[in-house]
Parts: sequence; C-alpha cells; structure tokens
Amino acid sequence: MRKTIAILPGDGIGPEIIEQAIKVLKIVGTKFNHEFVFEYGLIGAIAIDKTGNPLPNETLKLCKSTDAILFGAIGDPKYDNDPSAKIRPEQGLLKLRKSLDLYVNVRPIRVFEKLKSKSPLKGEILEGVDFVVVRELIGGIYFGKRGRRKNGTVAYDTSTYSKAEIERVAKFAFELVLTRKKHITVVDKANVLETSRLWRETIQEQSKQYNNVTIEFMFVDNAAMQIIKKPSSFDVILTENMFGDILTDEASVITGSIGMLPSASIGAKTSLYEPIHGSYPKAKGLNTANPIGTILSAAMMLEYSFGLIKEAKSIENAVEKAINLGFGTKDIVSNNPLGTSELGTKIASLI
Repeated sequence: MRKTIAILPGDGIGPEIIEQAIKVLKIVGTKFNHEFVFEYGLIGAIAIDKTGNPLPNETLKLCKSTDAILFGAIGDPKYDNDPSAKIRPEQGLLKLRKSLDLYVNVRPIRVFEKLKSKSPLKGEILEGVDFVVVRELIGGIYFGKRGRRKNGTVAYDTSTYSKAEIERVAKFAFELVLTRKKHITVVDKANVLETSRLWRETIQEQSKQYNNVTIEFMFVDNAAMQIIKKPSSFDVILTENMFGDILTDEASVITGSIGMLPSASIGAKTSLYEPIHGSYPKAKGLNTANPIGTILSAAMMLEYSFGLIKEAKSIENAVEKAINLGFGTKDIVSNNPLGTSELGTKIASLI
C-alpha cells in the first residue's frame, strides 16, 4: 500500500514529537511492505512568522490532496501573552478543521498498568479505565459569532448548533459504541443551555435506531466529577465542542501524563491525527517531551484512515512493551528517563 501523509509539525515541541512518529511509521512500512510518503506544511506561529498566515494556502491545498494528516502542536508565548493579537496560531487549526469538515474528534482514555503510580488517583479507582470521548469539533462556541460592544468593554461569544451537526457526530458515536460495551454518556448542560436541549432532543430521537445501546444523559459539571470519582463507569462519552475540549484534558491526568494521549479528527474526505497536548514551548529543543501521544496518533491513522488494523496494533503493542520494560520520558519514568528521540527509537525497535 502506498499512502501520502501531510506532516504539519507546528510549533514548540511539535517537530520533535512528529519526528518520532515518522520514525515509527517508516519501520511499519518496512515490516509490512507499505510505502508512506511524507509531505511537509507550515501551520501555527511558525507559519505566521514565515508567511503572515497561520494556515497558508499551500498547507491547506496539501492537506486536501493527501490521504491523511499528522499534526504536532501549535502555540507560542508571544501570542498567548498578547490577548489583543489579531492573528493567532490557533486560528490556523480552527480554520483547518472547518475547511476540511473535521466534524468529530475521537480521544481514547486508557490507563497502562505500569503507569498507575503516576496517576494522581488511587490504584483501585483506575481499575478497568478504558473509555473514548467523541467530541463535536466544528460547531459551538468556538465557531460562533463573537465580538465587542461599548468601546470594547462588553464581549460576547455565541454557541450555535444545528440538528444536522448533532446527528452526524451522534451517528459516529453510536456506531463506535456498538464495537464496545454499548453504553453512551451524553454530556451537556440542558438545565441551562438551549443548545444542550437540542442535543438531548436530537439524540433521544436518534437513539431509537439503536435499541441495544444504553444511553445516559449527564450534566457537564457532574461528568467532570465522575471522571475523577469513577472513570471506569464510562464507555463512550458524547459531547459538544467546548465541553469535550475541557473534559478530555481533565481525563488525560488520569493516565499519568497528558503526553500519553492520541486523538483523531475525522472528516468526510480526510482525517487529522494529533496528540492532545499543546506546544509546551518551555520544553522546545530540550529532547524531553513525551512522543507517545503522537506515536499512538499515528497508530490511529493507520487504523481509521488506512484500515491497517494489524499495523496499528503493532505500534500499540510496541508502546506498551516499552512502558512495561521501564522505558519512558521524565514525565512517566523517574529513574534513567529517555529523551524524546531515544524513546522514539526504542519504540520503533520493538515493532
């Protein structure tokens, strides 16, 4: 099989972690007789610095022409510390999601047995934790109308959802849960928000097509507590854009390090794969960042976009074996941690 992959390293630690995922994909290609072609594009702060645009037209064109996208991270302190900046790195990723119609984000939350001690939660609470968050990605408050009034002293952000937007992400979640424990938790704020009421109405109606699926509705504040109190009670969480963004970052702490978690942003024609952590500029160039989330994102790409189940599993098995052998970066290993590059090489050697 020959596939072309758009590589968007981005900012901060992005280039370092992306390099490790490519290292692993090259080994998979050799072992399983596939050819992966990597084509690079600019996005984020580095794109602003070089072109004045957080998502250059060349990058968008590249993403539309390739079979999948592997993305690192975006963000830079000079923009984070300047709320008045008109052009921001994050605009590049938001525009990319919208332009490619990447309507659903999939984030698996899994606890590795060897890393339980790194989690702030007690060991007994972590037993059996294995759930997936399905997040709507191109609607809601992040994409609604926003602005200022009264000489900038009043600000507003608008959250809008259509029934069609809810239906298609819910369909993805229902189809996914059929391959798992058949239990969906829909997270909203229907006691306050009109958009959440539309979510409930739409999903209640849609659930009639899936009689063998158990569906539960939970307010987002309660969900935030239950993810910490009893994370093993979840199978698939389905929610809107901002709630999903916040809850998945919360859930990442359960695993012991935010650097461990991959994600997939699925579209009708192409999909994007990225670790859920940010650009972490303080660690840029230090060779200390955890590449596992990016490497596992590459595994999700093989499975979701290319249908290469066996190859994806080989990466997941190599990651788990490396962890079980005591290898890891300093966020997950206290004694003799490996650097970013060394851990990438070790995982590649275990495939």
